[in-house]
Amino acid sequence: MFVRCLCVAVLSSLVASSALAVDFKGKTIQMVVGAEPGGGTDAASRLVVPYFEKYLPGNPTIVIRNRPGAGGVTALNYIVQQTAPDGLTVIGGGNAQLSPITYRKANGIYDPRDFIYLGGLGRGGTVLIVNKDHEPRLYDKSQPPVFFGALDGTRSGEQVVFWGMEYLGWNVKVVVGYRGTNDLSIATERGEVDMHTTSNMFIVDKLMKTGNFRIMAQSGSLIGGKFVERPEFPGVPVLADIIGAKITSPVEHQAFEYWQAFAATEKWLGLRMGTPEDIVAVYRTAFEKMIADPDFIARTTGVADEMTPQAGDDVKALVGKMAALSPEAEQFLKDLSRKHGLNTQ
Repeated sequence: MFVRCLCVAVLSSLVASSALAVDFKGKTIQMVVGAEPGGGTDAASRLVVPYFEKYLPGNPTIVIRNRPGAGGVTALNYIVQQTAPDGLTVIGGGNAQLSPITYRKANGIYDPRDFIYLGGLGRGGTVLIVNKDHEPRLYDKSQPPVFFGALDGTRSGEQVVFWGMEYLGWNVKVVVGYRGTNDLSIATERGEVDMHTTSNMFIVDKLMKTGNFRIMAQSGSLIGGKFVERPEFPGVPVLADIIGAKITSPVEHQAFEYWQAFAATEKWLGLRMGTPEDIVAVYRTAFEKMIADPDFIARTTGVADEMTPQAGDDVKALVGKMAALSPEAEQFLKDLSRKHGLNTQ
């Protein structure tokens, strides 16, 4: 018993010494962001900087290095080729650069499964809003179609309509060409279109207050390994529960899992592969302290539309689902949208 207690004490001392050895005092950390300044990925990255400066040991200075290009692939290629796994480079990323559809085409030299994920910042997934008066036409193909408004039909939230048309028999015509979510909101409120998807709570609240719309489904967010409802919409079915059971082909199931994972992955923070465990540990502790910080919570609620934190393990699981996309499943996704009226490349 004495020997066992002594071993425990020694191990605890070594862990504590290792944690104390990580000290960024007087150092400058670069946060590499694979997007232009001013966009959503850049804004989310800049949002977390002061909190990492606050909670990392030694309170280092963190500077943003924007490296846009090829949907974020340029930035991650740079991480792999030109940075060391010493904790002095952290990644502020978005979902596109983790998608094989993006990095295969853009000559990515990395495997996203190799990066170390500290956590993610999402918005709890998208919701599908429909005009209550026109919703009956959605299930009756003898009636005029329900008009679904979209920017270009390729956004992950917008693609839900193709799954609904294929597996639920929705009677829909997709109308593309809207410039942004605000334009879509106005078009929906005016009756130009009957339904659309969004993760913007301001737009959802605005439409719901008219009394003319209802939320018929939501994509959900991966929390603790399970896709769950947004807390604002308990009881609204998650799309995986509606559609997933109707898909029997392995290729189609893989394509659906890719789409679901891509939609659930938004902004993320990570480190280069090979970063020592003690450095990873202090970054993860800093992330946990950040998302519990009342000031951070207030800022995300007011500025970033109520961001929903995701654990690093959940982000890693989503990345794994995306990376598993086979060429056959990717082709199915293209064929699915073409079949239902969207001309994709």
